Amino acid sequence: MERLGFNLLAALLLLIGSSGAAWPDDYTDTIKIFREAGASSGFFDNSYGYAIFPTIGKAGIGIGGAYGKGRVYRKGAYVGDTSMKQLTVGWQLGGQGYSQIVFFQDQRAFDEFTSGKFEFGVQATAVAITAGASASANTAGSSASASGGKHDATTAGSYNKGMATFTVAKGGLMFEASIGGQKFTYTPKKRT
Repeated sequence: MERLGFNLLAALLLLIGSSGAAWPDDYTDTIKIFREAGASSGFFDNSYGYAIFPTIGKAGIGIGGAYGKGRVYRKGAYVGDTSMKQLTVGWQLGGQGYSQIVFFQDQRAFDEFTSGKFEFGVQATAVAITAGASASANTAGSSASASGGKHDATTAGSYNKGMATFTVAKGGLMFEASIGGQKFTYTPKKRT
């Protein structure tokens, strides 16, 4: 039975992850969504930089996981690549895809994220921008506000330890009451 659960989880992650390949236009489109969505739009003008993930796939049956690839920008310029991995434990069933952006308030926060191995603890929160992205898009379940669609959403978000995170649901259905942090890696852009 345990093996069956693992195989089903692996299949769900593969299915969601296959749609997670980010193409160059995906970054532009995802940035545009966050620029037009409620309070996240104001962060572009006032942040030192950001990491954008066009698609993060998440799935779980008892034990869950999430994975996504992204890019890091400093003062609007692409400077490197990042990936996010998450392992969650608790009651959960289903799969979903979502976009995520992490804003860096200042150089210190940017340097911390790009140090190579950065991790959000289970208390980090992500503001869900669409009504479809429920508290499951929030790693702590503490505070998130959402309304309307992805282009007319109003949100409440602020920096916490120099970083602010927003998510937009893309699809899928996930029932969960779980905990888990997000781990990020960073690779600087190769100079040409």
